[in-house]
Amino acid sequence: VSQHSLRIQKVLEDANLKLGSVLSDVLGKSGRAMLDAIVAGQSDPAHLAALAQGTARNKSAELREALRGRITEHHRTMLRLHLQVIDALQRTLAELDAAVGKALAPIRQRARLLATMPGVSDLTASVVVAEIGVDMSRFPSAGHLISWAGLCPRSDESAGKRRSTRVRKSGTWIKTTLVTAAWAAVRVKSSYLRAQFLRIKARRGAKKAILAVAASMLTAAYHML
Repeated sequence: VSQHSLRIQKVLEDANLKLGSVLSDVLGKSGRAMLDAIVAGQSDPAHLAALAQGTARNKSAELREALRGRITEHHRTMLRLHLQVIDALQRTLAELDAAVGKALAPIRQRARLLATMPGVSDLTASVVVAEIGVDMSRFPSAGHLISWAGLCPRSDESAGKRRSTRVRKSGTWIKTTLVTAAWAAVRVKSSYLRAQFLRIKARRGAKKAILAVAASMLTAAYHML
């Protein structure tokens, strides 16, 4: 659409019409009304300027001056063709928006469901859904999802002793998102997540505790979805 808008302005300049210097958008309501009138055969600057709408009416004198040009049939033909293409593109975009909106409806519904968890905002829920999707069949279990998200300890043992309890590295946004949400969740009094955080914090510290809460939230999301 923007490319055809530029081409329309080029045709106008070739016809010595300086409409773009007065109107910020030649395809706005005022500009479109004037373009349609030009395509229909109108060339009188006063008549064209009178088609201005809204605040553009305050620029009547400038519009009359800008619309004094040399409009030929070739200019009208080119303007008509570009406007037809723009109308077709806008109809297509409207149809696509409607189709995408319909397709995204179930996803938005799942995101609203996740937002019922403590600490999970609408934005957080949208990020979680964007990262893991809504089809949990690709994860054999909640544990697989937690591992994929990098929220479970690495398996690093030697002679039966665990040498490291650091969580796995993850290249997804969901880990950071869930940890942030977990900090919000543990501030909710009388909640399971707060109780879990305080219980683990006493034994293993705040960092381990908040990761455990984040893992619990992701487990809940898995089952909710």
